[in-house]
Amino acid sequence: MDYKKLQNGSDIRGVALEGIAGQPITLTEQVCRDIGRGFALWLMNKTGKKEGLRVSVGRDSRLSGETLCGWICDAMVAQGLLVTDFGMASTPAMFMSTVTEGHTYDGAIMITASHLPFNRNGFKFFTKLGGLESADIKAILAYAAGDETTALPAGSLSQGAFMDTYAAILRDKICKATGEEKPLAGFRIVVDAGNGAGGFYADKVLQPLGANTDGSRYLDPDGSFPNHIPNPEDKDAMKSIMEAVSETKADLGIIFDTDVDRAGAVLSDGSELNRNRIIAMLSAILLREHPGTTVVTDSITSTGLAKFITAKGGVHHRFKRGYRNVINESIRLNDLGQDSQLAIETSGHGALKENYFLDDGAYLVTKLLIELARGKKEGYTLESLIADLEEPAESAEFRMNILVEDFKTYGQDVISALKDYVDTQEGWSLAPSNYEGVRVDLDEAHGNGWLLLRLSLHDPLLPLNIESNDEGGAKIIAKELASFIAGYDQLDAAKVLAFAE
Repeated sequence: MDYKKLQNGSDIRGVALEGIAGQPITLTEQVCRDIGRGFALWLMNKTGKKEGLRVSVGRDSRLSGETLCGWICDAMVAQGLLVTDFGMASTPAMFMSTVTEGHTYDGAIMITASHLPFNRNGFKFFTKLGGLESADIKAILAYAAGDETTALPAGSLSQGAFMDTYAAILRDKICKATGEEKPLAGFRIVVDAGNGAGGFYADKVLQPLGANTDGSRYLDPDGSFPNHIPNPEDKDAMKSIMEAVSETKADLGIIFDTDVDRAGAVLSDGSELNRNRIIAMLSAILLREHPGTTVVTDSITSTGLAKFITAKGGVHHRFKRGYRNVINESIRLNDLGQDSQLAIETSGHGALKENYFLDDGAYLVTKLLIELARGKKEGYTLESLIADLEEPAESAEFRMNILVEDFKTYGQDVISALKDYVDTQEGWSLAPSNYEGVRVDLDEAHGNGWLLLRLSLHDPLLPLNIESNDEGGAKIIAKELASFIAGYDQLDAAKVLAFAE
């Protein structure tokens, strides 16, 4: 097969199980073994070491995880690597195994496909420098497609555990920040792990710190995901954790995605803490700790969030979609001497400078828990931190399929034409610092909000985001755009046009 098709940005993803029509298995035994061999070759080239390389491997709860783990571990052992299988783990923990004293593996692999359906799986790779970049994945797949081997004697495979160590790191951070051994005593905090890998947070982090976690949901790993998709952006998933908070009168509800690199939360008043709201809360916390710092976000964050960060004394740097994009931009700014403590997408992918710029849902939640405990002592609530956040009255998202083979050229032509079109429209203006697509501000007479049209990172799509500060404003903005969109017959804009009617 064409191994290049398995690349998904800075990850590898494919179909690992039968069960969905039209989706044949692509992560076959041979493919997985080749990927293991490819990673071994890439790692030797990257580190300059030929012998004694140590690699840790973990997996989430997916049904195919154990099988894929066996194949890729065997392949790396055959290339001379010393491999340790951690079993069930989280993606952030796998990175931490490369930098934590007493472990410091040369490389790490997480077997996961995040929130994708049960039949999918994939691989994420790490060194002590962080997650691999797109170019690194391309190189691994090139090795996999070839027939090169290391010609070294076989390495070894052992069983290990790291989640206890990782959980202890999180507990220690909370204790040090609060100055208490049981800083969560008296709090009820519920967790919804969605049957993914995040259940450890309840019994290995919260309970030892004194929290009551009764009422938590779906902590047991189950790769068929029988209750809901483990995804903080999924409506059913958020409904589940909101119900848990309401039923137990919890002080906080926490929800993770399958491999725990993303998180969302529900406050004690029942309100969701995701998208713009979780960015605002983390920004408020970090701006108190690091006055004037820059917060890098993706391109679809709200105007109200930008005002919030500025009012707190920070700098809002709206960049591109894609968690690696926002992380790398924050790192770039720091390298230029501009302090940037937080890089975060509205999807919940968030990375902090203080934590290796690792997108780690459990670490973000840990920051919230420190604030929850501090607030109890000092007389404020989590809710109060974002009380002055201006939130939009309406928002809408549409994904318009591009119906031609050369979708990138067609999509870029549409975006370029929209830039010119803006100048012809009354009440329209280009937003400053357009790093991705075209973001247009519309005044009060034309919808009182903004729209963003961009080209998808990987798919033949033009996503359109609309946000308005007025009830009914999103429809007005869609109507404003409709005549332009209707002029492109190779763009499936039916839903946008129907919404605008």
